[in-house]
Amino acid sequence: MLHIVGNFSTFAQTRVDNIRGAALQLQRERQWFKEVESKVQLDSREEINHTDQAPPRPVFTKYHKELMKEGEKSMRETATSCTVVGALVVTMMFAAAFTVPGGNNQDTGAPMFLKAKAFMIFIISDAISLFSSTVMIFLGILTSRYKEDDFLKSLPTKMILGLFTLFLSIATMMITFSAALYIMLQGKSWIIIPTILLSSVPIASFVWMQFPFFVEIFVSTYGAGIFVRENENKYWSTILDS
Repeated sequence: MLHIVGNFSTFAQTRVDNIRGAALQLQRERQWFKEVESKVQLDSREEINHTDQAPPRPVFTKYHKELMKEGEKSMRETATSCTVVGALVVTMMFAAAFTVPGGNNQDTGAPMFLKAKAFMIFIISDAISLFSSTVMIFLGILTSRYKEDDFLKSLPTKMILGLFTLFLSIATMMITFSAALYIMLQGKSWIIIPTILLSSVPIASFVWMQFPFFVEIFVSTYGAGIFVRENENKYWSTILDS
């Protein structure tokens, strides 16, 4: 049974369950292999078949080399694009912290709008955006070993954390930008609102393209398993009946 799962390479080509991307497809196939492996006897896990003359794990590796290459390429491309965006956010937020709107008081050096609520929102959101743009997470993906088991939890978890912090950083960056406009153009909402909306278009497009992938990889990694476990069904049935 394990050998059939391991050499069933056409399973990857059919894109079962409409899984998008080679990385998620390899993760699903690895989950499938692990699930079947947990069902068979221990001595069957190292049994050698007649076709490949190899145990199940080497057979899986043999028939999934191309899918692993595609998965690694997909992960690297996503991590590279997110790293560039994260680096740009860090650069802008770091510069914004030292070029506060309204300037500084020449006598004390304190910001002119220090006591304004909008200025506090500006500073807090700027700090959150700066520190949540964790480029190091995506660098960890780029420097990963890309082993088969890394596609189960390690790489998806890093990608989930990286995308979540990047979305948070982008959202707080827009709050920072909006607060700065409000401080400098008080009472001129006819300029502030259109400017904020227009500047949000490229940011929203990036989030719109990456957010479905974020949801899909989160569900694939931490959602329900491939097979419904009989023991879990009995447990919940007992709870509901009681």
